[in-house]
Amino acid sequence: MKTLTRLAAAVAVLAAAGAQATEFRSSDVHNSDDYPTVAAVKHMSDLLKQATGGKHSIKVFNKGALGSEKETIDQTKIGALDFTRVNISPMNAICSKTMVPTMPFLFRSVDHMRKVLDGPVGEEILKDCEQHGFVGLAFYDSGARSIYGKKPVKTLADTKGMKIRVQQSDLWVALVSAMGANATPMPIGEVYTGLKTGLIDAAENNVPSYDGFKHYEAVKFYSRTEHSMAPEMLLMSKVVYDKLTPAEQQAIRKAAKESVAFQRKKWDEQEAKSLAVVKGGGAEIVEVDKATFEKAMGPVYDKFITTPDLKRLVKAVQDTK
Repeated sequence: MKTLTRLAAAVAVLAAAGAQATEFRSSDVHNSDDYPTVAAVKHMSDLLKQATGGKHSIKVFNKGALGSEKETIDQTKIGALDFTRVNISPMNAICSKTMVPTMPFLFRSVDHMRKVLDGPVGEEILKDCEQHGFVGLAFYDSGARSIYGKKPVKTLADTKGMKIRVQQSDLWVALVSAMGANATPMPIGEVYTGLKTGLIDAAENNVPSYDGFKHYEAVKFYSRTEHSMAPEMLLMSKVVYDKLTPAEQQAIRKAAKESVAFQRKKWDEQEAKSLAVVKGGGAEIVEVDKATFEKAMGPVYDKFITTPDLKRLVKAVQDTK
């Protein structure tokens, strides 16, 4: 009888655990189911499932299924969405310290960028989002962003008067305006048509996005300005996070951090693969005189790096060896 009672109790515990099991929802705008950021959050889900004995997992809704990055940020803040993977730029107006890694020509190399974001500067920036309703979990690579359009860009003079699509961000508008171009903010989903119809002359992004969104079909010159290495961010709703137990919170943070190395490996592979695809599709990779662009960026730093805190963080990045 006691054995049956114990068995019934065990079944009741399992049933209760099952009832509380959560399949969190996470958003991404990228089209490919195997895009590095999409794959990384799926990998994080596997790690989380393992760590919680199958109780918690994450379902990724990519292809912009849950809205644009700006829309999913709003949903995540109020707890209508559990996670969102976004480029750091739309967060600039929300968490001021996210401005720092977004700044043009800040990182000397990919290795320098990774070292900074893995260190105390990166942690401070992620932590800054908590007071605004987001738990900053991880930075993912987004490569170096460059200009692609209907004509090659080799020096700063070549961008004068060009209509260049930018993210919906004040910093991005200022950055492209400093090049003498006309910044045109629009959601990523509208860029292909914009390039095809001539509504815009160019856009700027990394090689995997140039490939993944098929923009290389519309414009054939990819000019390596490499003006930004602004990372991606994985954010969780603080409303949702605060309802979890400390052990569950820890499991989520650990799984997110462990997904970073996976994402970087996938990123490096994807970058090489995408470069081959766009070249095969007729795209021309154009080398650029970056010094002419760097010299034009002073006003951008003056406008956005305005507080002692932000200036300290920029210096900390520059001092990282």
